[in-house]
Amino acid sequence: MNKMKEPIKIKSVDIKNRLVMPPMATSKTKDGTVNQALLDYYDEKSKGGYIGLIITEHNYVSHQGIANPGQMSISQDSDVEGLAKIVSVIHENGSKVIAQINHAGSSASRKVTGMETISASAILNNGLTGRNGEMPTAMSKEQIDAVVADFVSAARRAREAGYDGVEIHSAHGYLLNQFYSPLTNKREDEYGFATMENRLRIHKEIIQGIRAEVGNDYLIALRLGGCDYSEGGSTIEDSVQAAKLIESYGIDLLDVSGGMNGYMIPGRKEPGYFSDMTEQIKKSVSIPVLLTGGICDLESAEELLENQKADLIGVGRAIMKDSLWAKNAMNPDSAL
Repeated sequence: MNKMKEPIKIKSVDIKNRLVMPPMATSKTKDGTVNQALLDYYDEKSKGGYIGLIITEHNYVSHQGIANPGQMSISQDSDVEGLAKIVSVIHENGSKVIAQINHAGSSASRKVTGMETISASAILNNGLTGRNGEMPTAMSKEQIDAVVADFVSAARRAREAGYDGVEIHSAHGYLLNQFYSPLTNKREDEYGFATMENRLRIHKEIIQGIRAEVGNDYLIALRLGGCDYSEGGSTIEDSVQAAKLIESYGIDLLDVSGGMNGYMIPGRKEPGYFSDMTEQIKKSVSIPVLLTGGICDLESAEELLENQKADLIGVGRAIMKDSLWAKNAMNPDSAL
């Protein structure tokens, strides 16, 4: 048995292999609700059950946290019915599925939300997902508490919709990443940049709030934008320290990606280009680590697992471009 075909159990979730389809925005919905285009998309990608775990595209936890038009909502109880249809399609095809939940913070735009833009500090977001030129308002304690509650409610809805777990989005320059990154967090209170515990305090509150809501057996993952790959930003050393703390807060799976630089590293295209982070993180935590980025062939995926760079491998753009990629890679002898 090769590494990619080995099963893995995370919490109560049995995953048949190490292949993960990471969250990728499709912008297929017009009003935040699940439509036939989304169902058809996830049906096509999950057909045959060759992908062990699918993490669906980010859902906004509140209207103020919408990242872009066409994004799915998990912000109200009426969303559960549609989301359950996505879960049903993927489960019937044989894959496990978790929902990614997100608040865009200063990556949101007043033009889309009609609301003020908020962040850890009143600093322009110049990251990959920012660049809207809107100066955000530094969040008050009351606003932080409200966002924590929004994430907890979103996780409850994910469980009610039948997802096998939930993934908290703290990468790619979105709100939780804005608290973690020294580029966007200049606060001097208990959520400030002075210590890693402070930078991750909102994460801790969200994780522990979700755990209290969904129970001990429910899978909670977190996508960590561990390193900004930018002067003055978060570092690989930061990512290791953060990973240890996040594990102690009760996370079951770490999905490692970039910070303000987004899901790419300028000038880097080798398979698994975030493996400089995941290798160090994997040595420092006991929970599984997921690596995504530039992995387009099974051989590269196998090598990254063999070399202890990660426990699971995410293949994004290759699966986005070719819905038969997983079938051909994981079961090459099957008839097309």
